Amino acid sequence: MPTFPAPDGTRLAYRTVGEGDPLICLPGGPMQASAYLGDLGGLPAAAGRSLVLLDLRGTGESETPADPSSYRVDRQVDDVETLRAHLGLERIDVLAHSASGDLALFYAGRYPQRIRSLVLVTARARAAEIEFPLEGRREALALRSGEPWYDEAVPAFERAMAGEATEDDWRFLDRLTYGRWDAAAQAHAASGEDGYNEEAAHAYPGPGAFDDAAAVREVLTKLDAPVLVLAGELDPSPRPDKAAEVAALFPRGEFVVQPGAAHIPWLDDPEFFVRTVGEFLSRSDA
Repeated sequence: MPTFPAPDGTRLAYRTVGEGDPLICLPGGPMQASAYLGDLGGLPAAAGRSLVLLDLRGTGESETPADPSSYRVDRQVDDVETLRAHLGLERIDVLAHSASGDLALFYAGRYPQRIRSLVLVTARARAAEIEFPLEGRREALALRSGEPWYDEAVPAFERAMAGEATEDDWRFLDRLTYGRWDAAAQAHAASGEDGYNEEAAHAYPGPGAFDDAAAVREVLTKLDAPVLVLAGELDPSPRPDKAAEVAALFPRGEFVVQPGAAHIPWLDDPEFFVRTVGEFLSRSDA
């Protein structure tokens, strides 16, 4: 995998998939290796793009930093900016999934002139002062009442809400991440189990990380770039109403709900996902 040095000397790795204009992809988790993104359901072929999938510091093939405090989300913004410069791009298209929504929003808030387009996929937005209430997860659980595993999920969910969940509970609740708990979803969940850096995940939203959220939000309300916010109909977090609130923040924001999808929409319905994102990117290119 190609690498480049971050401002503090930590070598960061990325892989490319496909050919065409680069789309920088930031993985969620938080702090999960980018391998779980795969090829985003076949997006490179559908959109004529090259995915640039970054392993955030301390994950995947990227080095572990000497200073663990550098895992904090706002402190990783310059890693993204250094990747942009390394690729020789004046402006970048960015796709962020889940927890990396905050990283992308911090980046856009600090470097708005570098954003050509932004795709937020089932993404967090605490960096823009938008919180996703825990009760939204209960609402999403109720939508799965027809599933054969629902009765078993309810007590596991309640233990999770009370902070008493076991590892088995969390593993069982993985199925809420997917629109269908089929063989593909089970294989995807299993493949990502070793991809997390737990120390980094705890540090990512650490004390002080969101102190600048009000200033970031102010910049984003004036961002002159197209933004797509894609939500999953069944996703526990964000629920579609909160994702719509994120989209409304941007002057050129677009909002789409993917039917039957949860938190990994490119796996739940690759055709819908790649068509939606591909068409958005094509319009952004025009």
